[in-house]
Amino acid sequence: SIELAITSSLNELDKRKIKGEIVVVDDGSTDCSRKIVEEAVAKDSRVRLLTKKKNEGIGKAFWDGVATSNYPCVVLIPGDNENNPSEILSFYHLILDVDVIVPFILNAEIRSISRRLISSVYRLIVNISFGTTLNYTNGIVIYNKEALQSVNLSSTGFFYQTELLIKLLRRGFLYAEVPQFLSERGGGESKALSFRSFLSLSWSFIRLVVDV
Repeated sequence: SIELAITSSLNELDKRKIKGEIVVVDDGSTDCSRKIVEEAVAKDSRVRLLTKKKNEGIGKAFWDGVATSNYPCVVLIPGDNENNPSEILSFYHLILDVDVIVPFILNAEIRSISRRLISSVYRLIVNISFGTTLNYTNGIVIYNKEALQSVNLSSTGFFYQTELLIKLLRRGFLYAEVPQFLSERGGGESKALSFRSFLSLSWSFIRLVVDV
């Protein structure tokens, strides 16, 4: 899936004439992903590989990618190719007017009923707790990098995206919500609903409530 994710991202940059790069963060991958990425790096100078010795969470991987990026806007495209880059980059022009572009899912039925139920409850708790009206908090968000650097990220797990959005919105940064379609996963399983992720998310949520 990582090869398709890289290729589709490059194609969208070309199609929309966006000057950019792809920083692939290898945070302890145990399959042949790194070899595939190294081949992509050799083919296109816009692709770079950032290798980490161990997995420290998706939030930490995102933040490390941001730190090494060379352009004023950033977006995390998951390597499972579930998110088509065209869905978010078609709204890239909005970054001229807002600081954050937040997608919401139009075809939620592609996911299991249990996943949708958990997402709905999660969204309700977040909105009530922080006084927001977000439709979705875990999509592929485009950030103004300068806005990102004005906040400190505490969460290293799946809660990182929610934490960033809450902190940025409470600081008064402007955002736009845009529609997005998900694709079927090509393989593998999401770690978002694991017990370990739940414990990490719960602790991060309590910490953000106290912080805010």
